[in-house]
Amino acid sequence: MKYFRYLEVLFIFNHRAMQTIKFRSRGTYVSYLQELLGKLGYEIPATGYFGNMTDVAVRDFQRKQGLVEDGEVGIKTWTVLIDKTRPAQSLSDKFLGEQDLRDFGQKHKLPLAAVKAVNEVESSGKGFFVDGRPKILFEGHIFWRQLKERGIDPKTISTASNADVLYSKWTKSHYLGGTREYDRMEKASKLLQDPRVKEAALASASWGSYQIMGFHAQKLGYDSVQSFVDEMYIHERNQLEAFGRYITAFGCINHLRTLNWASFARCYNGPGYAQNKYDIKMAQAYQKYLNRP
Repeated sequence: MKYFRYLEVLFIFNHRAMQTIKFRSRGTYVSYLQELLGKLGYEIPATGYFGNMTDVAVRDFQRKQGLVEDGEVGIKTWTVLIDKTRPAQSLSDKFLGEQDLRDFGQKHKLPLAAVKAVNEVESSGKGFFVDGRPKILFEGHIFWRQLKERGIDPKTISTASNADVLYSKWTKSHYLGGTREYDRMEKASKLLQDPRVKEAALASASWGSYQIMGFHAQKLGYDSVQSFVDEMYIHERNQLEAFGRYITAFGCINHLRTLNWASFARCYNGPGYAQNKYDIKMAQAYQKYLNRP
């Protein structure tokens, strides 16, 4: 069954997937809606919040498709959106399966319930956008550092026109979300006609389901940043492999083997892990999968 036909079936038969979203809704369904609208040419940020820009886009789409122009995305609007954004090739061939998680657990000597718990909480839901490219988030402050590491002074090319992709301190104000992060990365890669700049741009994005930063590539055993990126395009299985390399290289896997969720979350998510309750979410997910036959 093709991926988008599969989604249509889910929307019809699965109560959660039938969820109607509208103005002021939040969550993954809103992010997915924004991704679909983006593919249709609506320039809205994939924030996960159904704000004014999304509302205007939805109403415009409904009007052009002859639907009721109410701003609510229910079964009919979902169905038409999915049909209009149907890819030439199914994305389902790139998705993780049960056996992939089992193989990962065996390879890294981890219980399957722990692998599933981490995958549920730490993955971004899916590793690819609807256009088939891997998920990314471009970080302009990392780009600043990566240029310096390659012998390029970012101050010499920093201007008001590229302030959205090159800055010295972290900020989320320039995030566009969804596939538009590729626009930011491409803009950064063209600031100079220098292959070092393109490499720095690729290194400054987080990639795939587990959002592994490109600059970790060689530490994780990849030949180059480009070879890491090439792997991220292939399959979520390759993204899971990168995740395994990451938690091994940085020692997080030891905490996972002992089911020390707080230590694992601190290692993988950083000191602010408790704000998002990553440790609690993983512990609860582990119990859920442990209790399933």
